[in-house]
Amino acid sequence: MAVGCVVGQIAKSLVFQTEFSRQAILVIASGANRVDEPKLSDEVGEPVRIADAEFVRHETGFAIGGVPPLGHTKPLQTFVDKDLLEYDEVWAAAGTPNAVFRLKPADLLSMTGGRIIEIR
Repeated sequence: MAVGCVVGQIAKSLVFQTEFSRQAILVIASGANRVDEPKLSDEVGEPVRIADAEFVRHETGFAIGGVPPLGHTKPLQTFVDKDLLEYDEVWAAAGTPNAVFRLKPADLLSMTGGRIIEIR
């Protein structure tokens, strides 16, 4: 990667949609991990699915590929992959597919108010 980090240090912001309440759920996942949707559904309390591009833009104000972990148009229930806590620093999208910023996992938690979970 151009910033000189390992894949696990990438804090990818993924938006899911709940099946019944149609709420946006943000998962900030390690770039090395895939989100286990049934496990996330258990955490949320209803089935979830990855959101489509239109829903993501409407709920966050950003396009898929550049969704940052904060600064969305409305507050989102947020979950943070516990594996990100293994690193001294992580890299997250900064609003466009070509911009990223570096931060400490503790700062990611405090800025997003996210709850730490195991996503895989």
